[in-house]
Amino acid sequence: MASLYPNESANPQTSPDVRVPANGDALASAWAKLPASYAIPAVAPTMEEALLYCERLATSHYENFGVVSWFLPKELHQHFFNVYSYCRISDDLGDEVGDPRLSLLLLDRWEQELDAMYSSLEGRGEAPTHPVYVALAGTVSKFGIPKHEFSDLLIAFRQDQTVGRYETFEDLLGYCKNSANPVGHLVLYLCGYSDAERQLLSDYTCTALQLANFWQDVAVDWQKDRVYLPLEDLRRFKVREEDIAERRASPEFRFERGIPLIRQVKPSLALDIELFSRGGQEILTAIEKQDYDVLSRRPTISKLRKTGLLLRALAAKLRAGAAQ
Repeated sequence: MASLYPNESANPQTSPDVRVPANGDALASAWAKLPASYAIPAVAPTMEEALLYCERLATSHYENFGVVSWFLPKELHQHFFNVYSYCRISDDLGDEVGDPRLSLLLLDRWEQELDAMYSSLEGRGEAPTHPVYVALAGTVSKFGIPKHEFSDLLIAFRQDQTVGRYETFEDLLGYCKNSANPVGHLVLYLCGYSDAERQLLSDYTCTALQLANFWQDVAVDWQKDRVYLPLEDLRRFKVREEDIAERRASPEFRFERGIPLIRQVKPSLALDIELFSRGGQEILTAIEKQDYDVLSRRPTISKLRKTGLLLRALAAKLRAGAAQ
């Protein structure tokens, strides 16, 4: 099948297939800073093209673990690809443009497509044309996912354009409420869960994973003028922002509540939740092994260790199957 965007190197604003709204000049400049395939086409793709787009996007990006694991039921794979693609592009609109003003314009335009998707599902207005929303509409309809689970993420990505420092740990947790927790809710919806108790347990896990990622990427985030370490803690331990800028891991710089969710979901999902939870713990272990120096070298999970975690999860699944 031909690519939805045959000329991937072309600037989106010059393509006749790209929709450019009223404030087109600024938006065109913003889209040009991203992969051409991210742009919003004037004509919606077919469902087959949209599904393939999401699968390709979801399987081509680096993550600590893949979007879908060996253990996730095959019938859910495409739905996970669709949701991941929404999250991936949303994140990139905020992180990969390099200009907060342009990122805010893109996020607004992206949310217009989200609004159009939900309106069209209710039989109102024009349908969205971006392949992610064409594919995602079926997922939203099948699993009854409320709109705020997607739009809350956009709140966090907009916040990144205007807020680069957090005074307290509670302030940081407030950011995680929108940047991380909706992702866990989306996973639960895809697996048939929408109750408040499981969502709360998921929030613990997702917030913990987000914090681990912050600590993994202190040096990376600094390049974006963001510090996800509470300022009150930096002051308390007498760490200056110059220490981060100069990647100086001074002695002063080196400073499980969601696990029950694993026992409250179906076995196929439990193994994935355990895998991601253990992955987050492995990141923390990697940070500890580097003596908390995350400035000179980004802590990562080795391929060998990832394989070990996967094999451990597989063994647990086999034991569970034998016990039934």
